[in-house]
Amino acid sequence: QVQLVESGGGLVQAGGSLRLSCAASGRTFNNYVMGWFRQAPGKEREFVAAISRRGADTSYASSVKGRFTISRDNAKNTVYLQTNSLKPEDTAVYYCAARASADVLTRPRDYNYWGQGTQVTVSS
Repeated sequence: QVQLVESGGGLVQAGGSLRLSCAASGRTFNNYVMGWFRQAPGKEREFVAAISRRGADTSYASSVKGRFTISRDNAKNTVYLQTNSLKPEDTAVYYCAARASADVLTRPRDYNYWGQGTQVTVSS
């Protein structure tokens, strides 16, 4: 069982930055691939970024590549999403997710643990 708690969301102007964090419970954090997803009102949940168990491999949605960076600190049981050059279309609730897997997973249905989400709002 893994419990995930996101933090770091907020209101920011376009062009600004936020660092999202996701703290995980449990002692086997390094067995889990971690992902970030987001969901805007009226839209489906979409993939943002994912990172492998040891952090060697990452994957990004094309809409955020070059602006967002996913990283993890296994000693702290925490995964991060650094968001730069934010745009109004990045406004959404951001969720972290976990799955015990050796692969970097990019579909919501591949993950079985989810946090409660943190709101990111980008004003123009």
